[in-house]
Amino acid sequence: MSDSEARQHPGQGRRTRPRLTAAQYPCVDELGEHIAAPRNPNAVDVLLVNPPAPDGAVWIRSQHRVGRRSRENMIWPQVDLAQLAALLMPDYRVTIIDAIAERMSWKHFEERLRALQPRFYVTQVTAPTLQNDMYGCFLARALGARTIAFGTHVTPMARQTLQPYPALDFVLRGEPELTLCELLPALEGRVPSSRIVQLLRMADPDWQPVNGDGPARMAAIKGLAWRRGEEIVINPDRPFIPDLDALPLPAHAMLPLDKYRIPMLKGPYTFVVTSRGCPAGCRFCIKHVNYQHTVRLRSPENIMEELQMLQQLGIHNIHMYADLFTVDREQVMGLCGLIRREGLRIRWTCNSRVDFVDAELLRHMAQAGCWLISWGIESGDPEILRRVRKGYRLEQAEQALRWAKAVGIKNWGYFIIGLPGETEESIRRTIEFAKRLPLDLALFHIAAPHPGTPLFFEVVERGWFRPGTRWEEVDMDGSTVLDYPGLPAERLEYWQRRAFREWSLRPGPLWTYLKMLAAPSTWRSALEVGWRHLGWT
Repeated sequence: MSDSEARQHPGQGRRTRPRLTAAQYPCVDELGEHIAAPRNPNAVDVLLVNPPAPDGAVWIRSQHRVGRRSRENMIWPQVDLAQLAALLMPDYRVTIIDAIAERMSWKHFEERLRALQPRFYVTQVTAPTLQNDMYGCFLARALGARTIAFGTHVTPMARQTLQPYPALDFVLRGEPELTLCELLPALEGRVPSSRIVQLLRMADPDWQPVNGDGPARMAAIKGLAWRRGEEIVINPDRPFIPDLDALPLPAHAMLPLDKYRIPMLKGPYTFVVTSRGCPAGCRFCIKHVNYQHTVRLRSPENIMEELQMLQQLGIHNIHMYADLFTVDREQVMGLCGLIRREGLRIRWTCNSRVDFVDAELLRHMAQAGCWLISWGIESGDPEILRRVRKGYRLEQAEQALRWAKAVGIKNWGYFIIGLPGETEESIRRTIEFAKRLPLDLALFHIAAPHPGTPLFFEVVERGWFRPGTRWEEVDMDGSTVLDYPGLPAERLEYWQRRAFREWSLRPGPLWTYLKMLAAPSTWRSALEVGWRHLGWT
């Protein structure tokens, strides 16, 4: 699919969000006068931003995941931004704005920008919020800031993002931390601090500071995409940080911790990133775009230090956030042992694959406070699983979920409708499979060909993109950009809604849903699920 094709308007007769226009945003006619304004005492060097939503809804933006509307009304902690802040703070004055958690309007966001007057504006960018996110860059650029984007969309689409959006100055491709820490001092004409140099050489033993003019220094920064006049330059890839324990603990205290919510959970929670990378070969998975298949672990002791810090901040609910939490059995067993030995009173959730657990591991996890696991089950059709290289057998899913249920861990299953080779018969098999599993919750998403994934390239090659696709008008969740022969987009959307209805309108799931409604802290999440999935409109 060409860049121009990807930005045309959707086909007629499809239900999509209206295209965003400048009229929906606050007037910016007077922004220019602020560029030369003297910096006020509250001005910051670096502003790390999760920008407002395009439509007032809750959106998920994450370095590890793709952006989408949160049908579950989950508000995701911006630990990615907190990690960047921890790296930058010794050398820069840093502030984080999580506009999604704060339910911040664009008008209020613009007021905050004017007050903070950042020199550098760093933001996450996703495909379905692209135009919206670039509006934030436009506001910051008008106020004189250098604008910098990172995330799973701009990593494979750096050129295609920089070309149409001149307000965006730089893209951090892949793992963003060290690229940002090298870029900022280069823009100021100085070398990074000694602690950053140590990290840079840990990841790349051949790294050396570059002297010379601006373009020469920019060209030497691995992982960077930038503008050299009218030319867009894509620098070589940056090596991964080999030792995650070498990173400072994320600056959680800078986040609005009291605002983060997740269904079935009373009170606030946050993320603790335990590893990066996943060895599995799922062709649809966007997690490989940034971190590929290389697995890097934090030590149990390092994770415990972060958990203890969070406990001091009053946070006792944790999601162990990783591309695959149970990727290393020894790490998980060690962490569970430390939690129990230290008497750390936390409740936590995680994700896993059904072929990366065993009964003993799950028992230890439950004893250490794990109460829910989200499983990527995807399909109930063996041929679909084989084709997308999911790499597990259906009986493994049934066994793993029963092991978890037996030790008191709740099961949240994720399924994908519309993977390559899908038919209405295979969708029915997935629905029946989901009904057989001991699931407490289930969600059915529509397959999304995220740029940079093998699925994306297959969809382009075979011409399966729906004519008139426009990335920022499709959240790749409640609607789809796919149009298979014999299974058009409308049928995929129909089967996604039907799958959830068939699964949920049974005594067990209905009872779980009613308990969610009865809990004051989760009633809004329950209503959101009902509104979006059951069609209560």
